[in-house]
Amino acid sequence: GAGHGGDDIAKSPHMARIGGSVYKEINPEEFYMDQKQKPSDMMAKSLIYNAVSYRLDPNAMGFEEGTFEEAYTTTHRMVRIYKVLDVDEDSKAYGKEGHGYQ
Repeated sequence: GAGHGGDDIAKSPHMARIGGSVYKEINPEEFYMDQKQKPSDMMAKSLIYNAVSYRLDPNAMGFEEGTFEEAYTTTHRMVRIYKVLDVDEDSKAYGKEGHGYQ
């Protein structure tokens, strides 16, 4: 599997607990890597797992075409940056109002 002990995959069950406290359809108990580093079904469908595992784990689903593009990856893949594609006009307008990255 992808990831290292202290990476985003290791932290993601905690993020699922936080998300599950707000969104009841998120069951944090279904969000894990097993002892063989195989992701649970919920983990395998998550954005974080697919972002970390992209082009590293042949079983990773990857991204829906036209949603993300790998923009930068360091030599040892410790940092990976993705560009969000096809940003909708409402989001662009929100960013122009000074709410987003300038």
